[in-house]
Amino acid sequence: MRSLERLSNPYAFSLTVRRKRNRVILPEAANLIRANMATLTAVFDLDGTLVDTAADLARATNRTLGGLGLAPVPVANLQPVVSFGARAMIEAGLLHHGIAKSEKEVDALLEAFLADYANNIAIESKPFPGAVDVLQKLKAEGARLAVCTNKREHLARKLLKELQLLSLFHAVTGRDTLPVHKPDPGHLIGTVILADGDLGRSVMVGDSEVDIITGKSAGIPTIGVTFGYSKQPIASHGPDIVIAHFNELEAAIATLHPARPSRRGA
Repeated sequence: MRSLERLSNPYAFSLTVRRKRNRVILPEAANLIRANMATLTAVFDLDGTLVDTAADLARATNRTLGGLGLAPVPVANLQPVVSFGARAMIEAGLLHHGIAKSEKEVDALLEAFLADYANNIAIESKPFPGAVDVLQKLKAEGARLAVCTNKREHLARKLLKELQLLSLFHAVTGRDTLPVHKPDPGHLIGTVILADGDLGRSVMVGDSEVDIITGKSAGIPTIGVTFGYSKQPIASHGPDIVIAHFNELEAAIATLHPARPSRRGA
């Protein structure tokens, strides 16, 4: 029987998890045509990975800053901090104008941002090319799909629902779902558990250093996407594999997780 252990992090956040044994050794490419997706848990970052949300996030940020009489900040200036969440985007916008605000003042701006963004969450946001097709295919093949994002959970679910993607996922976790959030590994580990997945047959797919650090800290293989919002090339953050389009995702998963029988619940 596969043993269980109690895994605690420095934030006193405990999760019961399956112990992962025997790291996968990469077989020859000829043996990697298909993975056994029925035993897989694929966890995705949301903004900049599954969905191109930069325009709507920037618009909400700029409307919020506009209440202070500030000029719009270019989208390109805000994209690199998307993975850190809404507060980071507001702070980046203030920094762009050379302005510092107190924590309480930023809290108020954040509330204004969240209200605005919730009402305009999918004006221009859309899935990246190939994302919907591969998600549907993975789910049809039996994979468990999940989202692990630093967006607040209700906003992540609202966005996915408006894009008609929510039903594809077994779990959606945001920065406020668990006591910790990315880059703390507990966020990713907890997401896999909530998806009823197998930690030894999971992957983390993301576009930022935060995603790669989270996966590595959790002991879960990482796949970096080149089309997201990372300021530096995603390869510089050391993901196990880099893909430039979602039509490369299945082959990447097959490389990291060759087909084998599931041990879920064993």
